[in-house]
Amino acid sequence: MAEFKSNAIDCGVVEAVQTRAFDVAVIGGGPAGMAAALAAHKAGARVAIVEREQHLGGILRQCIHPGFGLSHFKQELTGPEYAQRFIDKVHATDIALFLNSMVLGIDSGEPAEDTAVHTVTLMSPAGMLQLTGRAVVLAMGCRERTRSEIKIPGSRPAGVFTAGLAQRYINIENLKPGSRAVILGSGDIGLIMARRCTLEGISVEGVYELMPYANGLRRNVKNCLDDFGVPLHLSTTVTRVIGHDRLEAVEVSQVDERLAPIPGTERIIPCDTLLLSVGLIPENELSVAAGVELDPRTRGAVVDQSLQTGVPGIFACGNVLHVHDLADNVTTESERAGAAAAAYALGTGAGAVPDCELTVSPAGIAGYALPGRITAVALTKLNFRVRRPVDAARVRILAGGVELFAGKVRPFKPSVMESFPLPAKVIKQALDLGASKIVLSVDPIEEA
Repeated sequence: MAEFKSNAIDCGVVEAVQTRAFDVAVIGGGPAGMAAALAAHKAGARVAIVEREQHLGGILRQCIHPGFGLSHFKQELTGPEYAQRFIDKVHATDIALFLNSMVLGIDSGEPAEDTAVHTVTLMSPAGMLQLTGRAVVLAMGCRERTRSEIKIPGSRPAGVFTAGLAQRYINIENLKPGSRAVILGSGDIGLIMARRCTLEGISVEGVYELMPYANGLRRNVKNCLDDFGVPLHLSTTVTRVIGHDRLEAVEVSQVDERLAPIPGTERIIPCDTLLLSVGLIPENELSVAAGVELDPRTRGAVVDQSLQTGVPGIFACGNVLHVHDLADNVTTESERAGAAAAAYALGTGAGAVPDCELTVSPAGIAGYALPGRITAVALTKLNFRVRRPVDAARVRILAGGVELFAGKVRPFKPSVMESFPLPAKVIKQALDLGASKIVLSVDPIEEA
């Protein structure tokens, strides 16, 4: 990865400076943070990026597999290649970088000239520093669920890792986590690690998935499991960890339609490594402390069309907002957030009195709908995921019990984040009906 360049803040300077003023402060130096910072800089804002690692790039630094950049750059790149393109762009600007710095909190001061001023307090090896800005972009990404969060019974031996941690060990630290692995969960990281472990000489006994369908992208199921002969066991989960000092085996069981283990279906699978790919959680501790409202469905912030949260001047984008399946989509979304944050900070657009106030709710098999608020009568891109795969379903927009719009019948999968363009005229129709809420409903079409 790129080394510290001249626009990074020198440690000696940081020690002498107690407060630095910017228009936009971006928290997170991964793909979301860099895209947001570059968009804000392009709009004319003074921008700072705060990153807790020593390098920019975020999770992409350890994603050495291809599949990035297909939509954004129209060519296939690895994760580090994709990240490096943005790192080079950042270093070519005067965006201030505060690397190896942990944000302790975000405080909002009194409004100044109709725009709130936020103070970001951070800690680095050089000491404590405060950044002030009219706008803050939250781009902290997400973290993996751990064993304790899914409550797998059994002993507590060495050899139980999240899939992302094992990925870092192999791809960055050059460490081998084990010799015989079982993978729980068919999320994309788990599928990719099944292939990576196989290439590294680690025997993968199988991928076990609680649901009756794979949770990762179809291309990853084919490229990572089918092409390497790794078996996928659906409706099956790990019900016990066995081992004293080091993992010796896991017990797996089939589950019923309520996802409860079926007695009598237990099997013992010898292994020395268990990789968990059981979901991602947006890293929103800072958001909550700053007073940002979270959506219980996405576990990310509730935002409007400009990706502004309920706290004026604080924006959110990327995986800290909702979990994406493609880094290209993260980039596109984050560029919108960065441009909107700059407009808010510079007073050139965002932050004006809202045209309306409508909430957006999911229905049918839609798991969530984003943005959660509509504050302008304009073309709006709605993002959503379904809770289960269906071969045929229709997206409908409802307000006050009246159907305002219906899309084409097509298949949907939980592994793919969908987008739906909501026309301005539909928003106006909802307002004319006196509705306070728009419902995005994904309704399966039952076969005759």
